[in-house]
Amino acid sequence: MKLKNYIPLGVLAALLGGFGIVADEVSEGETLGFDNAVLMALRVPGDPSMPIGPSWLPEAARDVTALGSFSVLTILVVGVVAFLALVGKRGTAVFLTASVLGGTTVSTVLKALFDRPRPELTGVAKVFTASFPSGHATISAVVYLTLGAILAEISASRRLTTFFYSAAAFLTVLVGLSRIYLGVHFPTDVVAGWSIGSAWALLCLLIFSAVRARWTDRDIVGSSAT
Repeated sequence: MKLKNYIPLGVLAALLGGFGIVADEVSEGETLGFDNAVLMALRVPGDPSMPIGPSWLPEAARDVTALGSFSVLTILVVGVVAFLALVGKRGTAVFLTASVLGGTTVSTVLKALFDRPRPELTGVAKVFTASFPSGHATISAVVYLTLGAILAEISASRRLTTFFYSAAAFLTVLVGLSRIYLGVHFPTDVVAGWSIGSAWALLCLLIFSAVRARWTDRDIVGSSAT
């Protein structure tokens, strides 16, 4: 195997290792001081229900955080899957569907496993699930990075490939930061979500690429034999 083929595996190992380190520290309560310090630095002194900044910023943050919501991502994924099926890229449509459903399952299982309470702030957005890892950060990483990979694959330009991956990473980071700013997640929740979501997206991409390469090789061999 060439050196460049080991790079994705190294990145995957680093992401999983990063998640493991954060999860271990969170389980032992070692991050609580840091988490609370960051959250309070983003709140108006004496009023933890109010984020710092101009009056329009919290509303903008809520708009941004919706980009990682279940409803918005579901609409986006269903639309893209339908498009891929219509243009004959059914394998890619299955890959996207499996990646997102699997990532959602991973997020749900981890939330139930760690069952971390949400930050104890008043007046923040209403939430219904456990805190660790951030579901918005996890699933937005899965969806946007997977879509970035799909778009990068069909682009003929390295510049466009860089743009697609950069845009996917930017949206993922923006959604996660909005969760911290709104006070509905601890910073370590978001970092863990970014790590495990990115790792899952990369793992699915590696599996899909390997399966597709095997089928392509089989088709080539079949054609030669014929």
